[in-house]
Amino acid sequence: MNYNTELKKLVLPEYGRNIQNMVDYCVSIQDREERKRCADSIINIMGNMFPHLRDVNDFKHILWDHLAIMADFKLDIDYPYEIIKKENLYRKPPVIPYIDSTFRYRHYGKVLELMIHKATELEDGEEKSYLIHLLANQMKKSFLTWNKESVDDRKIFKDLSELSREKIVLSEERHKLTDSREILARNNSGNNVNGNTHNNNNNTNSNKKNFSRKGR
Repeated sequence: MNYNTELKKLVLPEYGRNIQNMVDYCVSIQDREERKRCADSIINIMGNMFPHLRDVNDFKHILWDHLAIMADFKLDIDYPYEIIKKENLYRKPPVIPYIDSTFRYRHYGKVLELMIHKATELEDGEEKSYLIHLLANQMKKSFLTWNKESVDDRKIFKDLSELSREKIVLSEERHKLTDSREILARNNSGNNVNGNTHNNNNNTNSNKKNFSRKGR
């Protein structure tokens, strides 16, 4: 009796030992036309093993690539697709460079910083003033998301001035942001709603279970 640990290691274990044996037999067939018919049959069997992947783009192409890999690229047939090259199989993909960007204040996020820079490019007017007011309020909300204590508007205005390279300067006398207590109350209210929804779902599931027991 042979154990699997004593047999040849499977290149693609997801197809199993039987498919690998079929591929090995297919490679050994001398007649070219018969070899191609055997390969077509193996492809059909491989496809039937994963019917949920039939809608994947290039599904058939992927199967033929896998067949070539399991045959160690020794299967001499006319492939219906251009299969992957053996030298490209183990080639490392190119390194994706990370964006070299620094965060002055991580709690505000990069998107908010970009929006602030965009606001500095707008012409003075009602639209720019409204956008700046929205950004300042969003900064305050973001600040309180990470710091649950109250924050003074002067701190937000100072950070806004710094992030805009002093192109946006707000003052407490002329600009008023949403009160910290109101923002925190909204955040807490949202958390309570999520918690109640979770509890209601648990209660519903519990009632379903009790109903099922009674039905039995």
